[in-house]
Amino acid sequence: MRKLCFFLLAIISYGAIHAQDAIGYQTPPKDIYDLVMATPTPGVSVDSKGRWMLLMQRSSMPDVEELAQPELRIAGLRINPKNFGPSRGSYVIGLTLKNIATGKEMAIKNLPKNLKASSFSWNTAGDKFAFTHTSLTGIDLYVADVNTLAAVRYNNVPVNAVMGSPFTWVNDNSILFRSVTKPLSQQPVKPAAPSGPVAQQSLGKVAASRTYQDLIKSPYDEALFEFYATTQLVKATPSGRGPLNMNIGSPMILNSYSISPDREYTLVEKIDKPFSYLVPAGGFNSSMIIIDAIGREVKLLAKIPSSELAPTGFDNVLNAPHDYTWKDDEQATVMWVTPLDSGIMKKKMDFHDEAFALTAPFTGKPVSIAKTAMRITDISPVKKDMLMVTEGSQAKHRQKTSMVNPADGSSTLLFDRSTDDAYGNPGRPLTELNQYGREVIKLIDGNTLMLSGMGASADGDLPFLNQYNISTKETKQLWRCEKPFYETVADVLDYDKMLVLTSKQSQTDAPNYYIRDLKNNTAKAITSFPDPQPALRGVSKQKITYKRKDGVDLAADLYLPKGYDAKKDGPLPVFMWAYPREFKNANDAAQVRGSKYSFTRIGWGSPVFWVTQGYAVMDNAEFPIVGEGDNQPNDNFIEQLEWNAKAAIDKVAEMGVGDSTRVAVGGHSYGAFMTANLLAHTNLFKAGIARSGAYNRTLTPFGFQNEERTYWQAPDVYNRMSPFSYADKIKTPLLLIHGEADNNPGTFPIQSERLFNAVKGHGGTVRFVQLPYESHGYAAKENILHMLWEMNTWMDKYVKNKGQSKYVK
Repeated sequence: MRKLCFFLLAIISYGAIHAQDAIGYQTPPKDIYDLVMATPTPGVSVDSKGRWMLLMQRSSMPDVEELAQPELRIAGLRINPKNFGPSRGSYVIGLTLKNIATGKEMAIKNLPKNLKASSFSWNTAGDKFAFTHTSLTGIDLYVADVNTLAAVRYNNVPVNAVMGSPFTWVNDNSILFRSVTKPLSQQPVKPAAPSGPVAQQSLGKVAASRTYQDLIKSPYDEALFEFYATTQLVKATPSGRGPLNMNIGSPMILNSYSISPDREYTLVEKIDKPFSYLVPAGGFNSSMIIIDAIGREVKLLAKIPSSELAPTGFDNVLNAPHDYTWKDDEQATVMWVTPLDSGIMKKKMDFHDEAFALTAPFTGKPVSIAKTAMRITDISPVKKDMLMVTEGSQAKHRQKTSMVNPADGSSTLLFDRSTDDAYGNPGRPLTELNQYGREVIKLIDGNTLMLSGMGASADGDLPFLNQYNISTKETKQLWRCEKPFYETVADVLDYDKMLVLTSKQSQTDAPNYYIRDLKNNTAKAITSFPDPQPALRGVSKQKITYKRKDGVDLAADLYLPKGYDAKKDGPLPVFMWAYPREFKNANDAAQVRGSKYSFTRIGWGSPVFWVTQGYAVMDNAEFPIVGEGDNQPNDNFIEQLEWNAKAAIDKVAEMGVGDSTRVAVGGHSYGAFMTANLLAHTNLFKAGIARSGAYNRTLTPFGFQNEERTYWQAPDVYNRMSPFSYADKIKTPLLLIHGEADNNPGTFPIQSERLFNAVKGHGGTVRFVQLPYESHGYAAKENILHMLWEMNTWMDKYVKNKGQSKYVK
C-alpha cells in the first residue's frame, strides 16, 4: 500500500510539474537575438522653417525591473505614483542638432544627466524646441535654443504629465504647462478596511459601454485619481534671472487645453464629479470653458455628460456638443459640432450634424457654419469665408469632403469615396503656418490644394504629391515615387522653390532623409543612417498575389532565407502572420496595399525573425472579411477566414517554396482571435500562436472590432465567432501568450486563461505564457526575448521536421 501511494503521488507530482512550468527567462537563437537587440535608428524632428533637424537617439528596450516599478491603474490610466507621469513609455536618451543646409551636426549643452526626453515641440520661429525630461522623482520642462546650442529648465514646480499633452507654446518664447499641485507626501492613504460596499445603480437610462480596463473601482481609486490628475496651469516666460513661472487660474482636472490663435484665451475641458466607474477618464462628466490670459472664466460653453450614456453603434454619438476647437485663421473663434438627431444616426433626417462658431468676446449667439448628412470628422479653414468639411460614416465605410461657405451654407463637393478604397484615396491636404503660427491648409493661387498620399496601386504603394484645382476638379501630378524605391513626403520645406523633405528607401537601401527639388528633379541626402539589421540583407522579399475561392484578390509579403533556391532546396515550413480587416466591397478588399520596395526592418512583434530559422514567412497576409449590401462582414466570418488561409497556403505550395503540410499561423490581438478560430474550424495548420487576443465574444457584449451589433442583437454571430465555444475542437497545438497587465479594451488576460483551461480540459495541446507586467504591446527586454524563445520552441516542436532541408535547422 505504501508503494502504491508513493507511485500515485509521483504521478500527481509529475502531472503538476508538466501542467505549469516554473521556468526562468530564456533567449531565442542567436540570429533572432541579434536582430531584436539591434540599436534603434534615430528619430528625427524638423523645425517649421525647414532649417534644423533634431536627431533623437532612442532608448533600447527597458528591463523587466523597470516595468515592475510601482504603478497605479485607475480611470483608464497607467500612472507612475512617484513622478506624476505615465508609468510606461519610450524615451530619447541622446540629442544632436543638424543644420540641414550645411549638414553640420552639433551637440546640445546643459542637457540633464541620464536624459529621458519626450514630448518634443518646436516653436513657430523654428529657433527653439521644448521637451520634457523624466526622472525617478519628477518631470521637468526644458527649452533648447539653436542659437546658443544650450538647454534651459523652464519649470520651477514639477510638471504633471498624467493626462494628455504636458505643455504647449504660448508664443515663440513662453510656454503653458501643467504642474503638480500637491507633494507626494499628501497622497491619499488607503484605508485599512473599506467604509462600506461599492454600489452602482442605473435608473432607466441606457448606458452601454465597451469592456474597458483599469477603471475606477472604489472611493479610494477616486481619491487617487483626483490627487494625481489635478493640475495647475503655469505660464513659463524667460527672464534675465531664469524663467518666471506664473499660475493661470485655479487647480482643476484638465482633460485638454488649447490656446487661441491670438493667445488671449485658452479653451479648457475640465473634468467634473462624479467620476464614472464604467468609462476611462476621457469620458467623464466635463465642462468646456474659455478662460482669459490670467485664468479668469470668460464663458462656460457646455456641460458634457459622461460618455457612458452614449448609444452603441459606430455612427451614434453622445447627445451633446463635441470636438471643440479654435478656428485657426481667426484671432479667437471657437468651433464645435452638435448632433441634430440626439446622437442616433438611424433617425430619418436630412442633416445629422451641425457645426457652430462663436467669436470673442463670446457674448453673442453661436453661428451655424455647416450641416452634414453624415458625422462631421474634420473642419479646416482654407481661405476667407471658406471651410473644408469632411463627413463620414463608419458603418457605411464612406467619406465626403466639401468646400463650404458658412455665410450662405453653399457647398461644393470635392471627394466622395469609400474609406476602404485605397486606390481612390486623393491624399491629405498639406498645410503651412499662417500669421498666427497655426497650421492651415495651403492654397496656391487661391484655388489649388497640395495633396500628399500613399499612392496605392496594383503595383503597391507609390507615394505622390499632387495639385488639385478645387474649381475644375483637375489633378496635376507634381511628383511620384519611382520604382524600385519607396519614398514618402515628410514635409514641404518651401512651396515657392518646391523643396520637399522625403524619406527614401529600397529593398537594399536603409531609410534616409532627402531634400528633393521638384523643379529641377534633384535629390540630396541629408542623413546617412546605417543598416540597423545587416543580418537581414540577402533575405528575399516579394509581394505575392493570389485569389481565394470566391474570386477576391489577396496579397502577402513573402520572405525567403538567404541563398534559398526552391528547385535545389525544396519547399520550406511556412509561418503565416495576419490580421483580419472588414470591408463592404469585394473590389476594395482586393486592392494591393503596402510596398514591395520597402527596406526590411523588423521590431519585436514581427514574424520575419523566422526567415533566419529556415521558414518561408508570409507577413501581412491579407484576411479580408467582406459583407456587401445588407450583409454584414461577420455573418460568415469563419468561412472567409478559411478561404483566406487556404488560398495563401495553396499559393506558396504552387510556387514550390512552401510545404502545405507544415504551416504555422499566428497573430496579435485580433490576429490572435483569428488564429484560434482557424485552429477551431480547420485542419490547415500544424500549430498556432495567439498573442494577447480575445476568444469569448460574450465578454465583449456591446460590440468589438468593427462589429457594431450587440450580443443581444446578434447572439448567433457572437457565439459562432467565439473560438471558446469550440474549444473542444481545438486539437492543433496552440501557444497562447498574453501580457499580465493588458490594458486594451476587450483583451483581458482572463480571455487567454479561460481558453487555455477549456482546451486543456478537452485534451488539446496548448501552452499559456503570461508575461509579467506587460500591457497589450510588450516592452521589457527579458519578456520579449522569452516570447521569441517560446514561439521558436513551439514551431520547432510542432512544425519543423528536422533534416528536411538545409534551411531547416
